[in-house]
Amino acid sequence: MTTTKSLKSTIPSLGRILAHFWPYLRQEKSWLGLAILAVTGDVVLRILEPWPLKFIFDHVLIPDQSSLPVFEAISPLAVLTLCALGIIAITGLRAFSAYWSTVSLATVGSRVMIQVREQVYRHLQRLSLTYHNQARSGDLIVRVSSDASRLQEILITATLPLVISIMTLLGTVGVMFWLDADLTLLSLLTFPLFIFSSQRLSQRIRAASVIQRQQEGEVAATASESLAAIKLIQALSLENAFADNFARQNEQSLSQSVQTQQLSASLERVVDGIIALGMAIVLWYGSWLVLRDALTPGDVIVFLTYLKNSFKPIQNFAKYTGRLAKAAASGERILNILDETPDIQDLPNAKVAPSFQGNITFQDVSFTYNHSHSILNKINLNIKSGQFIAVVGQSGSGKSTLMSLLLRLYDPVSGNILIDGQNIRNYTLNSLRSQMSVVLQESLLFAATIKENIAYGMNNISDEEIIKAAKLANAHDFIEKLPQKYNTFVGERGATLSGGQRQRIAIARAAIRQTPILILDEPTTGLDQKSEKAVTEALQRLAKNRTTFLITHDLSLATQADMILYIEKGEVLEQGSHWELLQQKGLYSQLYKIQCNKNNQSFEPLPIAQ
Repeated sequence: MTTTKSLKSTIPSLGRILAHFWPYLRQEKSWLGLAILAVTGDVVLRILEPWPLKFIFDHVLIPDQSSLPVFEAISPLAVLTLCALGIIAITGLRAFSAYWSTVSLATVGSRVMIQVREQVYRHLQRLSLTYHNQARSGDLIVRVSSDASRLQEILITATLPLVISIMTLLGTVGVMFWLDADLTLLSLLTFPLFIFSSQRLSQRIRAASVIQRQQEGEVAATASESLAAIKLIQALSLENAFADNFARQNEQSLSQSVQTQQLSASLERVVDGIIALGMAIVLWYGSWLVLRDALTPGDVIVFLTYLKNSFKPIQNFAKYTGRLAKAAASGERILNILDETPDIQDLPNAKVAPSFQGNITFQDVSFTYNHSHSILNKINLNIKSGQFIAVVGQSGSGKSTLMSLLLRLYDPVSGNILIDGQNIRNYTLNSLRSQMSVVLQESLLFAATIKENIAYGMNNISDEEIIKAAKLANAHDFIEKLPQKYNTFVGERGATLSGGQRQRIAIARAAIRQTPILILDEPTTGLDQKSEKAVTEALQRLAKNRTTFLITHDLSLATQADMILYIEKGEVLEQGSHWELLQQKGLYSQLYKIQCNKNNQSFEPLPIAQ
């Protein structure tokens, strides 16, 4: 749990948050200028607000012998009329100023929040798989959505009103000293009591807010995980178990939220009590001064109004410090993400990759996760452009990791990977990955139309090109039978399509990229025989004239490869064509024989497919 801090010790954190996002605020200088002008007008009009009442009391209702000559020259009715009009004018101008301060601050807050949320999302997209494998997606969603919104409390909604309150407090206290210094000092005796109470309660509010945000992240993470696996949960009748777990976490989050609200309400009520005490002191002592002719009744009215106005900023301070404490917890969660440095990023001198030919070399490549046990150990490969490479072996042998290194989703702990003789680290990530296409075992489709899914991330793609890619992927015929054809909207993760259909859309997406390097990771696993045949035919067309890597457990697909790599425990134990490996009668040959027996096929060396 984050260490509990008082509001005082939170100020450096708030300063760090404001400093980080100041460039966004600076871009809104026109709206901020309007806000400052409106706020200044609001403060000045607050100071002028009680003076018409003073004139009415001192020069109309209870005329004073020391009245100003200007009031003696006009009738009491005229003074009353002018003061009434003054009240209307001041109130109207204050309303106008308050409207524009609210509108301008809301505009700035919304614009800044949008940019912050986009920055956080983009940064999350750049963070390495190591980070995402350890983080919970639901918690990250809360940070992007809810925590980013709460930053408005720091940047705009709480900080700037807090500045307004301080300006109002300084202005009214200054005029109060001008009216009567002794009475002002007496009223300020309640300020230390407020400071002590606010510090003590704000410390507890902050601690409760941090725990609450963590628990909200846990609730979101549980919901995200269960919804992503809804098919498995229903198949295993785990609905009640997950619902009970969610309810328990939701109850904990609710309990913590109630505690936070109770603490915030307690702080505001304490301030109400302090205000009542101050008003009572001023009313008693001010009235006594009036009885001694040391003050006029109008002075007391002005003083009481100013005192009330000076405590209103204190009330706001109590309210906004509680909100700032909550927002600071969210702000720190946002900065924690932004402080994360991607493990994989462009080197300072990285350049845009040229068009690849597709010659790939692995030189003594080794890799471990978190410096634990070895996943890959001194891999050496030399692959020529246009070759079809099958990567086979037991689960967990390092096959997918090998391809992840080629994509620079991870970097090897030692050794180098070259494309066309150049280290892939010399190129920018975007230019490197844009020349590789990937088809996974469970291809992800987005909640968009078929056409949008095929052309995702590509600019200026014509309908003809999309249809051509779909035909290559054996997808055109079934797409044409859909209600809206290529404009048919598919559900999240492509849930409205079958596995074979999703896979063929993924193949079309890979085809339209027209990259020189293709990676196929178990593309036919889990498909029925008909779908598998359609996908296999599409993959054969897609792999033509491309350097292709096929990760598979189905050795019938591997027979089509120019070269087969048999990987076990992170090492390439056998390497060669299907025919060559069968002649060696090694591990690959044994595995192939087992699959043939399992499928009731004869074990015969097959010629390499042309």
